[in-house]
Amino acid sequence: MIFDLNLGLGTILLLLVALVASSLRILREYERGVVFMLGRFWKVKGPGLIVVIPGIQQMVKVDLRVVTLDVPSQDVISRDNVSVKVNAIIFFRVIDPQKAIIQVENYLVATSQLAQTTLRAVLGKHELDEMLAERERLNLDVQQILDAQTDGWGIKVANVEIKHIDLNESMIRAIARQAEAERERRAKVIHAEGEKQAAESLMKAAEMLSRQPAAMQLRYLQTLTQIAGDKASTIVFPVPVDLLKGLLDGQSRPPQA
Repeated sequence: MIFDLNLGLGTILLLLVALVASSLRILREYERGVVFMLGRFWKVKGPGLIVVIPGIQQMVKVDLRVVTLDVPSQDVISRDNVSVKVNAIIFFRVIDPQKAIIQVENYLVATSQLAQTTLRAVLGKHELDEMLAERERLNLDVQQILDAQTDGWGIKVANVEIKHIDLNESMIRAIARQAEAERERRAKVIHAEGEKQAAESLMKAAEMLSRQPAAMQLRYLQTLTQIAGDKASTIVFPVPVDLLKGLLDGQSRPPQA
């Protein structure tokens, strides 16, 4: 009789120990527990050691760390009717565990699906050149839209980065031809600008020489000096009449006493 009593007490003690052990939960610093009592929301607990009454209370863990979500490649048609494949990466975290569990069934899946549709919608409003050149602005647009829509789920979208914009081969060749044409246009513009500046400089030099005949004569003499060093060829150089007239006038003038 005493043995049966001890066995019964031991069994009860073991059941109590198992009950206490099953009611204890340890949550890490980055975890929170959303506790429900008889199916109704009670409170958010953690971190540390918490007690959950078995059979009466249930707890759902929520991770508060930043989640890195890879958005699969999406087929996007730009505003100028160019088909591209775009993928992105999203950084978000849960800031309200209660909303993340109660307001949406699976916040990870919901955020992923919302990111895919938002990415297609935002990029479809822009032309291909804007997608390639203004990626930072597009990242900010997608991030702001996602953040506003996931606010009701207790989720904060911290950042969105477009990773790749894949083009087909024909579009890559077309962009290469466009870039080459643009480089040729710039080269022609620069060459024309140089010709214009050279013509303006020559015109100013001609005006200055025309106002000073002696300067023109000195210029001719300087040119003769520069080409006189080449003795392998015969050079025919026109002599201005004004220069000869000045020399003849100097010879015919009688010497002064």
